[in-house]
Amino acid sequence: MNTTTIILIVLAVVVLWAIFAYNRFITLVNQAKEAWADIAVQLKRRYDLIPNLVETVKGYAAHESSAFENVTRARAAAMGASSGSHAEQAQAENQLTGALKSLFAVSEAYPDLKANQNFLQLQKELGDTEDKIQASRRFYNTTVMTLNTALQSFPGNVIAGSFSFKAMDLFELGADEQAAKQPVGVQF
Repeated sequence: MNTTTIILIVLAVVVLWAIFAYNRFITLVNQAKEAWADIAVQLKRRYDLIPNLVETVKGYAAHESSAFENVTRARAAAMGASSGSHAEQAQAENQLTGALKSLFAVSEAYPDLKANQNFLQLQKELGDTEDKIQASRRFYNTTVMTLNTALQSFPGNVIAGSFSFKAMDLFELGADEQAAKQPVGVQF
């Protein structure tokens, strides 16, 4: 083999590696976007359930208006945060979780409400949705962590920098949101 052939082979290997690395980053970015879309679907479901839950509880606990207002405000803030950063949305979701917990605490004082089939069904659906949000968030965070690790590791960081791939934010709870780590629900 002459020197030209060796140089062409090395160059071909480098080009093939660059193509492979670029395609891997595209795949990881698209997986992260898909995972975020899964979170958004579950959050939408949660937002849709909340007004029904509030109306059901209102029928039994009309004088607990502050709890209803807090849930309504938190829901609106969470829905509005969906266009912001992932960190802003995580914070808004944590506030909504806290407001929902206060609503469920109100329901504890009303035995008739706790026995209401509509309330029980809404509570079950909301609990199921919370579980799906947690699963979606875990999948998203795993995908983003894989992407961010690939972006920061050598030699992938060379390709990532060349094509302006950027690290993505994790969807995580705030450090001061310890209460939000508990699942939404009521113990009967």
